[in-house]
Amino acid sequence: MEVHVTLGPRGEHAARIYRHVLDAILDGRLPAGARLPATRVLAEQLDVSRTTVALAYERLVAEGYLQGRVGAGTFVLATQTVAGDLDRPHATRTRRTVTRANPPTHDPTPRAVWRALPLSDTTVAPLARYPFTIGLPDIGLFGFETWRRFVGQQLRVSALGTGDYGEPEGLIALRAAIARHYGVSRGLRASADDVLVTRGAQQAIDLVTRVVVDPGSTVAVEDPGYPPARHVFTSMGARVVGVPVDEEGLVVDALPGSARLVYVTPSHQYPLGVAMSPARRTALLSWARSAGAVVVEDDYDSEFRYGQRPLQPLHSIDRSSHVVYIGTFSKTMFPALRLGFLIAPASLRCALRTAKQLSDWHTDTVSQAALAHFIDEGLLARHIRRASRHYAARRVAIRSWLGEMGNLLEALPSSAGLHLTALARPGVAIDDAVGRAKASGVVLRSVAPFHVDTPVRDGLMLGYGAIPVERIRDALRLLADALQAT
Repeated sequence: MEVHVTLGPRGEHAARIYRHVLDAILDGRLPAGARLPATRVLAEQLDVSRTTVALAYERLVAEGYLQGRVGAGTFVLATQTVAGDLDRPHATRTRRTVTRANPPTHDPTPRAVWRALPLSDTTVAPLARYPFTIGLPDIGLFGFETWRRFVGQQLRVSALGTGDYGEPEGLIALRAAIARHYGVSRGLRASADDVLVTRGAQQAIDLVTRVVVDPGSTVAVEDPGYPPARHVFTSMGARVVGVPVDEEGLVVDALPGSARLVYVTPSHQYPLGVAMSPARRTALLSWARSAGAVVVEDDYDSEFRYGQRPLQPLHSIDRSSHVVYIGTFSKTMFPALRLGFLIAPASLRCALRTAKQLSDWHTDTVSQAALAHFIDEGLLARHIRRASRHYAARRVAIRSWLGEMGNLLEALPSSAGLHLTALARPGVAIDDAVGRAKASGVVLRSVAPFHVDTPVRDGLMLGYGAIPVERIRDALRLLADALQAT
C-alpha cells in the first residue's frame, strides 16, 4: 500500500509522517489489519532517511495504533483498541481529528431535483425462490462458452490493432450488423450510418433527452409508464406530463400540444403489456408531424413474440423522420453486457454523436466487436428463437392460471415480451397480496408505482424471464393464497 505524505521542513519529517498515518487510521482510510509499507520502502518513496520513518512508526506503535509483527510487517490495530485509549497523551489530538472528519458546514450540494429523484432498486429478486422479476432474462439460456470465445478473440493484440479510442457512434461492424439484423427481424429501414451504439437503453434515453429537451419544455410519457425514463426527463429540467394508456395504447388525443418529446413503448407497453393499435400509431405519427415533436420508441423486449403476427415498429412506418428507435441487448442476451443502440433521424445524428462523446467517449470496443461477429454468424437470432420457446412455456402456465383467477384479476392482452400484467378486480388489495406473497418467497411488482398520477386501478406484473418453469406452479399457488386472503 502506498501512503501519501506531504512533507514540510526537514526537521518536521517524522512528525508529518506520524500525523498523516494517524489521520488515515482515524478517518478509516487505513482500516484495521491494513499492512503499511516497510520503513525502507516508504523512506525511498518520500526521499527521507529510514530512521525518520522508523521514528514515526515507533510512536504509533507505542500509542497503540500500529503493531509490528516479526517477519511480516507493520499493521494497523483494530479500531476498538484505538478507541479505548482516550486517556493517552494523544487523546486531545484524536478528538480534534475526529471532529475535523465530520462533514463541514458548507458541503457542496446537488441541484434540488437530484435530492428528489430515487435510486432504482437493482437488488431485485433473482435470489428469491419464486422471482416473478420484471425485465430480467434467464441467463442460464445464454451460450456463455460461445460468447467467451468471441470476446477472447477480440482481446488479442492483433484484433485490438493500435488500441486507440473508438468512435463515439460505435464500431462500423456492429452498427452494420445491427442495421441488418433489425432490418430483417423488426422491419427497420436503417443503414449503419443511422445507428449509434450505447450502454443500454437507459443511456440512449439520456442522450436523446440531452439533445432534444430544453429545461422547462414539456415531455409526454405513458401513464402508467417506465419510471427511469421519467426520471431522466425530470433531471434535465423538463415538465413531465403523464398521458393515459388504454387497451389500444397511448391515448393520442390526450397529448399536450406543447410536448417537445413523447416517450412510448408501443410494441409491449411498459408495464401493462398491451400493443399500440395501428390506428393509434398512425395518429401518433400524424400528431408528431404537426407538433414538430420527437417520438422516442423504446422497443425494449419485443424480440420475444408469441403466436400473433407482430405489429411494425413506429420507426418502420415513419415517413417524416420524427421517430428515434431504441433497442437493447439486455433482454435478448444479458443485462451485465450493457449494450444497446438507437436509430435516429439524420437531423439529430451529429448532435447525438457529440453528446455520446461528451458522456463517455465511446462504448467498450471489445464487446462491440464480439457482438458484431455474434450477430453476423446468426447466433443472436438462434438464441432468441431458443429462448422464446422456453419463455413461451412459462407464459402459457401463467396465462392459464390468470384464466382461473378471473374473479380476482383481469388479464391484459399481450403477445410479446417477458412479462404479463393483470389488473385487480374491485375489492382486491394488491399491496397486501404482494406483501403476503413476498413473505412466502414470491417476489413480484404491483402496477401502482409505475403511474405518474394516482392509479385508478392497481394490478400485478408477472415476469417470467427469471423464474424456472418447474417453480411456476408452486409460486402461483402461493400467490393465489395471498390474493384470496385480501
